[in-house]
Amino acid sequence: MAVICESMPLGIVVRKTPGVTRWQKWSWKVVAVLPGAGPADWRELRREGEAVEYHAATLTLHLYSSDTDAYLVALSAKTPGLYVIMSEDTDPDADMPWRPDLVTASAYEGQGYAESGGRLVELVPMPLGLIGWVRDFVAEHHVETPFIKRKRDRKRVDLVEDGKGDPRIRQASDVYRAPGGLSRGDA
Repeated sequence: MAVICESMPLGIVVRKTPGVTRWQKWSWKVVAVLPGAGPADWRELRREGEAVEYHAATLTLHLYSSDTDAYLVALSAKTPGLYVIMSEDTDPDADMPWRPDLVTASAYEGQGYAESGGRLVELVPMPLGLIGWVRDFVAEHHVETPFIKRKRDRKRVDLVEDGKGDPRIRQASDVYRAPGGLSRGDA
């Protein structure tokens, strides 16, 4: 069965606010996505005092027919959301410290990035139109796979005691005791 893919460009909106500690001058947070946005490179959208929102980049959201289970998990959340993954920009001449890398509607993929560490992973609420688009994609391509309980084989594995104990001990009475007569240098 062929995997079907649909795509949509999403603008990534990042908010920069003053840090709350003396060790962190600025705090960065992905706050929204803009469905169907054009290309951008840290274009300022609005400013309120020291807080600034940027259209940081436009990434493509891909939906795959093989991942509909993960999309259902994301849609069933109290607030359906997308995961936006950003990496630290290693370029010393870069104006902004973060680089948007990926946007996904897969709850499983987002969780995987969140557990791996080293990147900024933000869960952003899906706009209503995007919820409808993802829901329609899932309704068209989702195939329910029935749960199949694994059956245990009836082979008895407890009858043979291979590798049990130390072969240097001749007695069958206590196979777990240390071999006698050996000094530390001999072992």
